[in-house]
Amino acid sequence: MCLLILSGSIFIFKGTSLPIPSSESSNFFDGEQAYQYVLYQHELGPRIPGSEAHDKLISYMNKTLSSYSWKVSTQEFTQNNNIFRNIIAQRQGSEKWLIIAAHFDSRQYADRDPENSKRNQPVPGANDGASGVAVLLELARILPVDYPYSVSLVFFDAEDQGGIDGQPWIIGSTYFANSLTAKPDAVILLDMVGDEDQEFLLERNSEKNLQESIWNTAASLGYSETFVSKTGYSILDDHVPFISLGIPAVDIIDFDYEYWHTTQDIPNHVTPASLEKVGNVIFTWLMMQKDSHE
Repeated sequence: MCLLILSGSIFIFKGTSLPIPSSESSNFFDGEQAYQYVLYQHELGPRIPGSEAHDKLISYMNKTLSSYSWKVSTQEFTQNNNIFRNIIAQRQGSEKWLIIAAHFDSRQYADRDPENSKRNQPVPGANDGASGVAVLLELARILPVDYPYSVSLVFFDAEDQGGIDGQPWIIGSTYFANSLTAKPDAVILLDMVGDEDQEFLLERNSEKNLQESIWNTAASLGYSETFVSKTGYSILDDHVPFISLGIPAVDIIDFDYEYWHTTQDIPNHVTPASLEKVGNVIFTWLMMQKDSHE
């Protein structure tokens, strides 16, 4: 996460062994399996654009998403002599087009670490990066292949490198949004969603009707203490390029995360239960759109 502006089956994972996803779909979001995706990303190392860990994660996401019957493509582009890659998984339906998104890079420098000596170290990115990816990968597994609407799961590159070597924030989402030839009906962004002490406030830049719909869904699941109907911060995040184009977009983010941009953004501070709450909300919201279609 970048800049504050205002006030199924569970695979076995040990060490850096490649997680093997279940090929079976189910009707429930499995927080334990999502957590395995967090562990795997963390064990790869920081997913800084251009790094080996970054490349390995791209390869793994491609294989995993393809195994769940998604059509996967890579949107590669160059900016300031750096090569970046957005990963796009699609299923084609009719009428509506819904995008669920997260960034998959982790920040190169832990410039908010309380220890000055660690601020030149990379951020592990267990919550800020890996948690959103984990929820998307688990949603990819459980969303029915006959879902009536078009759905894209988009993994943005280079969200979190702002201020480093003159780079801006939200590079991948900006490029993706500006390359659109048609407008999606809704964009839901997941960022820092795995915090053990979880609270999502109403982000100020988000489109209000879409935001209300998602928060109402959370309330129907008994998550009102997590998805709180209280106005929070305005955040420069990957939803902003879509808002700028008049596309309804919402940022689901717990910005009050103690370990943001520090070396302690590790899996110890992420829980399966937190991932599962977010996954349940998004999956239920998607299925409610399906029910309204029928």
